[in-house]
Amino acid sequence: MRVLILGGTRFLGRAIADAALGRGDTVTLFNRGVSNPGLYPGVETITGDRTSDLSGLDGQAWDAVIDVAGYDPRVVRLSAEALAGRTGRYVFVSTVSVYADQNTTAAQLEDAPVARLRPVATSLEETYGPNKALCEQVVRGVYGDRALIGRPGLITGPHDPTDRVPYWPRRIARGGRVLAPGDPADLVQFIDVRDLAAFLADACHAGTAGVFNLTGTPVPFGIFIDLCKTAAYSDAEPVWIPTERLVAAGVNRGMGIPLWVGEPGYDAYNDVDSSRAVAAGLVCRPVIDTIRDTLSWDLARGGPAPGKEGLAAAEEDRLLRELAG
Repeated sequence: MRVLILGGTRFLGRAIADAALGRGDTVTLFNRGVSNPGLYPGVETITGDRTSDLSGLDGQAWDAVIDVAGYDPRVVRLSAEALAGRTGRYVFVSTVSVYADQNTTAAQLEDAPVARLRPVATSLEETYGPNKALCEQVVRGVYGDRALIGRPGLITGPHDPTDRVPYWPRRIARGGRVLAPGDPADLVQFIDVRDLAAFLADACHAGTAGVFNLTGTPVPFGIFIDLCKTAAYSDAEPVWIPTERLVAAGVNRGMGIPLWVGEPGYDAYNDVDSSRAVAAGLVCRPVIDTIRDTLSWDLARGGPAPGKEGLAAAEEDRLLRELAG
C-alpha cells in the first residue's frame, strides 16, 4: 500500500510512519522539513507548505492519505480536494474536543452534536474543537464513504511533546510527598500513540470508514498514581488536595496541574466511549506498559527543557505548604 502522511516527523505523525513502515507500506511524507529533518532517510520526503502550495505532490497517487494535524478548514480543504482523484482513502485525525457537550459519556458518542464556531471566539480553547469539527465536515463532504475520521482524546507515549502524562511517572520516581490533585476516584484517560497509530494504519488496509472515538480505558487517578509507583519502584506519598482548594489557591483550572480537570462542564472529558473503535480493531496496551515506556524515554532525554515541566517543583512545594501543611 502507498501511504501519504501530511506531517510525519513529530509525535503522532512519527508513530503513524513507523506503523505504516512496519506493515510494509511505501510511505511518502509531506511537510515543511522543520521538525526532525532527516528522521527517515530511506523514506520519500517532499518539502512543502500545505497552507499554500501542494504542487510538490503533483503527478503521484496514493492508496491512502493520513492528515495528522489539520486544524484550519480552509487548509484541509486544499489538501482534501487536491488529492481527491489521487487517493482511495482520506484519514483525518480530529479530536474528542469536537463535542458540543462534554458533561456526559452519551454526549460524546460519535453521532452526538459537535461544537459550532462562535463569531466572537478568539482563543485556541474556544476555536480548537469547532475548527476541527469544520475540518471533519470538509473531509466527509469531499470523500463520503472513503473518509475515516479518528477522534483521539489525550495522546501520550514516547516522544510526547507535552508534559501532561510524562510528568507523573517522572515526578513519582523522584519520590517524597507528591501533590495529587482532586480526588483519587477522578478519572484520567489517554491513548498510547503507538496504539492509535496502529489502528489508523490497520484501518487503511481494511478499508475502514466512518467516525471513531480513539481513547484508552478510563482509570481512576489514584490507580494511575499507584501504577506510576509500581513502574518506577517508588515509595512516593501522594497528598490529595481537593479541586476547590486548588482553585481557591489560584491554580489554573485548565493547565495548572497535568491531567487535572478543574474546569466545570467537563465532567465526562476523561470518560469517552471508544467501543465502536474497539469493535473495528482498536487494541490498547496495558496502562502500566505505556507508563514504563514513557518514563524510560523521558529519563533518556533528560526530562523536558527547563521551564517546560508540567508542574514546577517550587510551585508544587508552595501548594503543599499552603494547602496540606
